[in-house]
Amino acid sequence: QVQLVESGGGSVQAGGSLRLSCAASGDTFSNYGVGWFRQAPGKEREFVARIGWSGVTDYADSVKGRFTVSRDNAKNTVYLQMNSLKPEDTAVYYCASNRARSTIPRNYDYWGQGTQVTVSS
Repeated sequence: QVQLVESGGGSVQAGGSLRLSCAASGDTFSNYGVGWFRQAPGKEREFVARIGWSGVTDYADSVKGRFTVSRDNAKNTVYLQMNSLKPEDTAVYYCASNRARSTIPRNYDYWGQGTQVTVSS
């Protein structure tokens, strides 16, 4: 079992940057892939980015070129660097872990509590 805790959310103006962290504990973290998802009010949870246990990354089209996902297995932490933020990036951001490569929320086994990101215009 894996426990996940997100941090780093906050409020920024459009064009600004934030770095989210997802700290893991429990099972061997390096064996898991970690995905980032977000959910805005009244909308479904959507895929943002993912990094596999080997370092392979996937991104949603809406964040390609602006967001970068990385991991530090020695620190049991995955990061989401978000640059050139837009108001439409406003949402609660969640990290989640699983063993299979997927962009679908229901395929993830463990979830953090979420961290709020607000981008003002």
